[in-house]
Amino acid sequence: MQIVVADATPLNYLILIEAVELLPKLFEKIYLPQEVADELGTADAPEPVSSWMARPPSWIKVRKSEPSRGADSSLNTLDFGERAAIQLAEMLRADLLLIDEREGAAIAEQRGLAVTGTLGVLDLADRTGLIDLREAFARLQRTNFRYPPSLMEKILKESERRKKNKP
Repeated sequence: MQIVVADATPLNYLILIEAVELLPKLFEKIYLPQEVADELGTADAPEPVSSWMARPPSWIKVRKSEPSRGADSSLNTLDFGERAAIQLAEMLRADLLLIDEREGAAIAEQRGLAVTGTLGVLDLADRTGLIDLREAFARLQRTNFRYPPSLMEKILKESERRKKNKP
């Protein structure tokens, strides 16, 4: 079983585009640090997100993260949720960290963690035949998700190439 830890942003957008149910099909369980669960459940979160977090599905496991031992200033520039997600991923020796923020992803990779974000989850779901990637990206574009449009186009072109080359 893969150990997957998530930061708030990928869950937020997957909930908003009604694609969050892809996660247990791809990964079985998702671990969240308490800070991320709290962030998703606040009144500041979009209503569908806070409602979802008020009654999380059984495949979501909320865990307390433990700060890294010793002085570690590399995480100080991140928000609490990103920091906690990286620390929980390290604590659990996670196979994958779901995180969208570039700085957080870069720091996680420097620390030896495998990372992907919302686009990566949608691409993986497309590779396994669970979604129509173009439709999922269109729904994502109707949110306030920030992304380089060239990256979405590149992923869509790769998806179309894979489908053409499929026997």
